[in-house]
Amino acid sequence: MLVPLTREKFNQLVPLIATGPQYKYYWGKFPDFLQRLLISVVAAAIVLVIKVIFRLDFGPIVFLLGLIGALYWLWGPVFWASMQNAKCRRYKYSGFFRGRVLDWWITDELVGKQETVDSKGDLVIVENREKRINLEVGDDTGFTAQIKVPLRVEHKAIARGQVAEMVVMSNRPDLSRIEQISDIYIPRRELWVSDYPYLRRDYFPEVSRRLRDREQQRRNRQPRPETDTRGSRRSKEIRENRRRWEEEEIDNY
Repeated sequence: MLVPLTREKFNQLVPLIATGPQYKYYWGKFPDFLQRLLISVVAAAIVLVIKVIFRLDFGPIVFLLGLIGALYWLWGPVFWASMQNAKCRRYKYSGFFRGRVLDWWITDELVGKQETVDSKGDLVIVENREKRINLEVGDDTGFTAQIKVPLRVEHKAIARGQVAEMVVMSNRPDLSRIEQISDIYIPRRELWVSDYPYLRRDYFPEVSRRLRDREQQRRNRQPRPETDTRGSRRSKEIRENRRRWEEEEIDNY
């Protein structure tokens, strides 16, 4: 199932300013904090050099630049997360997708290399590897998408056939070409599968629940076919899904 989203709803799901989980993602680990702190010190030192050594005094402007640079360690994650959000918000159209987990598998990915010296003085290259889970989702229309994220303990709950939901993005009004997908939500387990948390996790489950209720009400009102074969029922359902892509908007619930 693919339901078009209005621009207003999409902007609520992918906000312009970083959310708490997005800020935490870009805050990173202790080495990332040290790197930002070093940049802050260098920025503050440059402003000090301009003011003292070159005797250039621009008053409040220099003070403001120095303050901004000195606090980069604090506001840096907000900036980078907001830039990541802006990459998604540049797409003109979006939709709510509901399908199922088709397959998943684990891979061992090379994420970096380090050069060190052993006890004999020889140069040794150490490879940093990380296990990642590859998740493939799709629906009855034949659409499939894959996501690769760092493996977590909670991913043990993932199984083939589970309902999977996400937001898809495109520059085409009919969403015939999907160019970007968000993190994936598995409602049965209340589980998120993602690296960067694109969606507001306090708001997306509510959208999911309302659409499930709406779909259930529609099915209850629709009479069951008595003579259709399994293949014809499936074809009819696919046509119905495609029709709803063009006619429905999430604001109508």
